[in-house]
Amino acid sequence: MAKRGDTGAGAGGGLFESAAPRPLADRLRPRTLDEVVGQDHLLKPDGPLGRMVTARRLASMVLWGPPGCGKTTIARLLAHSTDLHFEPLSAVFSGVADLRRVFDAARARRAAGQGTLLFIDEIHRFNRSQQDGFLPYVEDGTVTLVGATTENPSFELNAALLSRAQVFVLNRLDDAALEKLLSRAEAEMGYPLPLDADARAAVKAMADGDGRFCLNLCEELFALPPDTVLDTNALAATIQRRAPLYDKAQEGHYNLISALHKSLRGSDTDAALYWYSRMLDGGEDPRYIARRLTRFAVEDIGMADPNALTQAIAAWEAYERLGSPEGELALAQLVIYLGTAPKSNAGYTAYKAAVRAAKETGSLMPPKHILNAPTKLMKSIGYGKGYEYDHDTADGFSGQNYFPDGMERRAFYQPVERGFERDIRKRLDYWAKLRERRGEE
Repeated sequence: MAKRGDTGAGAGGGLFESAAPRPLADRLRPRTLDEVVGQDHLLKPDGPLGRMVTARRLASMVLWGPPGCGKTTIARLLAHSTDLHFEPLSAVFSGVADLRRVFDAARARRAAGQGTLLFIDEIHRFNRSQQDGFLPYVEDGTVTLVGATTENPSFELNAALLSRAQVFVLNRLDDAALEKLLSRAEAEMGYPLPLDADARAAVKAMADGDGRFCLNLCEELFALPPDTVLDTNALAATIQRRAPLYDKAQEGHYNLISALHKSLRGSDTDAALYWYSRMLDGGEDPRYIARRLTRFAVEDIGMADPNALTQAIAAWEAYERLGSPEGELALAQLVIYLGTAPKSNAGYTAYKAAVRAAKETGSLMPPKHILNAPTKLMKSIGYGKGYEYDHDTADGFSGQNYFPDGMERRAFYQPVERGFERDIRKRLDYWAKLRERRGEE
């Protein structure tokens, strides 16, 4: 059993190699696919990759998942399990010359009876023409391509490449998978992590689904003096918090604003506050959030609570005047207002329906009775003839037709029985009865 302070390096290699320090994450790198945690949906015997390994026939593929979920490790073990030569490249550091060298070596290897698994880390970093350059070698079997990416392949990879490679989605490591890594780290070192139960849970939360980061945190903790036991406060003071995974220009940005918008639409105010806070924590510009919240007030609340738009503009202006961090509270208040307001997209759908109708009907003229007649000629041909001034009628409603002649009346706006739109519904029904009565006269 190792003691506190031992390096914990595994045996093997030469005298100096075994004495060289190796990161804990490297020492615990899985040696078989069975040791990979958190990706059973792909690697179990009846999973897609498990079936490929059993058949010893790998298809070209793209492994899409967050950092530290095992993409590189899986690619290496797939090659080992199918007796393919493992050729790793990074799209960040490799160019055309590197690819040519790899393809030439793969051809020679193939002639000698061995296949090549070409692993390209961060494959989305290659430009479109470089991605196209893989295609002939993937198609003729010179290489089995395994690309790894943290970005959505639909946005970042060529359609031609995607049509020749299967995309497999890797999960961020859940609590159970991270707990396995903590236990393996303790078994490797020979003593437990210096944490109480709450701090242990906090370490897993800090790792945020990243196994490599989790083991790096463990390495920092194992370096603490003997007999140390940290609670959550001491843990926070001892190790640095992981920066949240959020790229304002990439998929995380759109995922979180979608989560915020849909939580508000579902009137889940607490969830909306959580996603709002996640976006701020990731460095999102509060002005962008204010703009999207204003859009929500119009699109998903509308006339069910006309004050929602007023509140949105007021909160936006408050942020501009207060700045950060005080201004974020005004936006949080707006999130609460929007989340608890009655919802209706009747205005939104009415506008869309009216746009479609306008395109369908082309350039139909308004009926002449609602046209002004500033000249004698226009008056002589009927402009303004028969127009009734609504304020002069008994009910303040003339019920005249305002659609083009020859176009049937359409009811675009259909208010719901929620919020202020209940009153609007009653008003529209009243006007419809007056209009119907006028038509009978």
